[in-house]
Amino acid sequence: MRVGILSDTHDDLKWAKAGVQKLRDAGAELFIHCGDVGGERILDLFAGVPTVFVFGNTDFERELLKRYADDLGITCGGEFADLQLQGKRLAVTHGDDRELMSRAVEQPFDYLLHGHTHALRDERLQRQQLLDTHADFPAELRVINPGALHRATNKTVATLDLPGDELRIFSVQLR
Repeated sequence: MRVGILSDTHDDLKWAKAGVQKLRDAGAELFIHCGDVGGERILDLFAGVPTVFVFGNTDFERELLKRYADDLGITCGGEFADLQLQGKRLAVTHGDDRELMSRAVEQPFDYLLHGHTHALRDERLQRQQLLDTHADFPAELRVINPGALHRATNKTVATLDLPGDELRIFSVQLR
């Protein structure tokens, strides 16, 4: 399964549309938006395709966004989504809440997807200490931030091929 990951669209429709198209062209089968969606028109881009999103610190109309997403068949994960995909466990949160970020480290997640910083991140955190007391934990947690489509010099999105654990970063341009 190829997961398309994006974040921080901040209701910027032209860049969000270009980012979603880049992910579609890359073969994304499921879309994950890591927060700061910004508004309903961004959610419209995901109508009819499997999508999960979480709230960011600038998603102020949360109930409205959740109801609208429900009407479109889009899954709203609230502030923290716990996903099981192809034998992997993914935590998705915006990244502005340290407690929620820590939750992913302290539970047996394979991946933590987040946004908020508007900066790319691909880091593997070793969990040796936790393995001593929690044998069921993956040895590492891969932390991924796809970058941003708003207020970023280089606007980026990413795909994650779960079976191969392959992350690809795509620069987004307007056509």
